[in-house]
Amino acid sequence: MGRYVDELLPALLAEGADLAVVAQAHDLGHYRALLPGVDVLAAPAAVARPPARLLWEQAGLPLLVRKSRADVLHSPHYTMPLAAGLPVVTTLHDATFFTHPEVHLAVKRRFFRTWTRISLRRARRCVTPSAATRAELVREVGADPSRIDVAHLGVDAARFHVPSAAERAGVRAHLGVTGPYIAFLGTLEPRKNAAGLVRGWVEAVGDRPDPPALVLAGGRGWDDQVDAAIAAVPDHLTVLRPGYVPLDLLSGLLGEAELVAYPSFGEGFGLPVLEAMACGAAVLTTRRLSLPEVGGDAVAYTEPDPASIGSALRALLDDPVRRRELGEAARARAAGFDWRACARAHLAAYRAAAGA
Repeated sequence: MGRYVDELLPALLAEGADLAVVAQAHDLGHYRALLPGVDVLAAPAAVARPPARLLWEQAGLPLLVRKSRADVLHSPHYTMPLAAGLPVVTTLHDATFFTHPEVHLAVKRRFFRTWTRISLRRARRCVTPSAATRAELVREVGADPSRIDVAHLGVDAARFHVPSAAERAGVRAHLGVTGPYIAFLGTLEPRKNAAGLVRGWVEAVGDRPDPPALVLAGGRGWDDQVDAAIAAVPDHLTVLRPGYVPLDLLSGLLGEAELVAYPSFGEGFGLPVLEAMACGAAVLTTRRLSLPEVGGDAVAYTEPDPASIGSALRALLDDPVRRRELGEAARARAAGFDWRACARAHLAAYRAAAGA
């Protein structure tokens, strides 16, 4: 979500949008630096707590928006004020709360299912990051496809690129790893299937003379299966959990890996896959939901069970030519996903909402 907002807003400015941004108090400095000359409005400090934020979104945000004299309000994460007093565009990032309810906490599942339905009914337009997500909302929720606009996310080539020697060395120093490794990047939540990746990786590398480490980068999340899977890893194999990796090290993390594995059960878009592709990495992912829409023929695919993951990892590790070909194809395909194009798709949705 942070990447989406932080990349979209400057791209909207570059496309000529007239913006006013509402941010929490602790983010004011960030957005004022990111968006020079833009009016950045402060929400009350109390909205740092989710219940207060949701209440303020209904009662306080509409007043602030009306004072800004905006033509359209864009709510970028499922929820929206029900009495905004102007057209609202809401982003619905994925449909897995309906298609894969078992991978979400029950309270989160209920919340986002409810708000997805409300926004589909009440927002003037909705935006999804992939055609797959739009199709799932139509199929699962009965959404009207004519009121949903697809805006593929982009990749910042200045940040995600084939890493230099210095960037490769920098991420190795950060991780404390000297040998080969397989990388995963994402929050460790059940949907990402990190536990299945751990088990498949053990099957793939356990008998190799120089087994690559597995780097699980990203927030800890709430997947209680990951710890159990790691506890069963043989002593001669190495799993690294560095937590959040700074943005300036991500190109090194992804591009220096033997391959990047992202065996998710389903994504609304799959930004880590695209970012790894832009870094020239060979990527292994699944054909679930939007992931083929992003990866196309430039990535390798597996089923999400550990045996299939292990077999696919083994095949790629044994075939450096295939990994190199995938990396080259991935870079070419990633170049077609641009934040300016994403911004233009959003502007079209705003114009449609205002015109309607």
